[in-house]
Amino acid sequence: MSSLISSIIGGAGSSPFLLFFAIVIGVFFLEDTTVVVVGLLAADKVFSVPFALFALYTGIICGDLILYCVGRLASTHPRLAHFVDHDLVAPFRTWLETRFVLTVFTARFIPGARMPTYTASGFFRSPLSKFVLTSLGAISIWTTLLFSISFWFGNATAGWLGPARWGIALIFLLILFFVGRHNLLAYRARKSELSVTNG
Repeated sequence: MSSLISSIIGGAGSSPFLLFFAIVIGVFFLEDTTVVVVGLLAADKVFSVPFALFALYTGIICGDLILYCVGRLASTHPRLAHFVDHDLVAPFRTWLETRFVLTVFTARFIPGARMPTYTASGFFRSPLSKFVLTSLGAISIWTTLLFSISFWFGNATAGWLGPARWGIALIFLLILFFVGRHNLLAYRARKSELSVTNG
């Protein structure tokens, strides 16, 4: 998967617009993978660090807003709107509202937690300004950290690992994937428990 994203971004050639667009699209679908790949490519001097970070930040915040808006739009659907204030989801809504900033912030650091958390934020009509500011704060820490580690790894191993470092990056991404899968299953189990408790 990392090699596929690398090929897509590399295929954009030297056009800054195409490179920017490729990175933005990449983070829409595979955020952490794209951040790692972009960090390695920046280490290989494919593009500058400021350009890479700006493209990553732009793509990620746009992706977060899309998830929020999908949730907000779903809350206006006739068949779903009654669930916004339904007793069935009241515990989850209360839990999110009372820990909103902490929940949105920490979801950035837990692979698999972002989509349900950010969509739920929109569905329960949480304040957009608070969502955006919290998301930006989390992005500035997590994305910068993940990019910096990848960039450092790319620089440190360029001379002695060469192409093999992509394999190591893939292993790291697989670990993130399984952590995300575990977190998603735990989230679904917690949601089921809340449903049974209030059923």
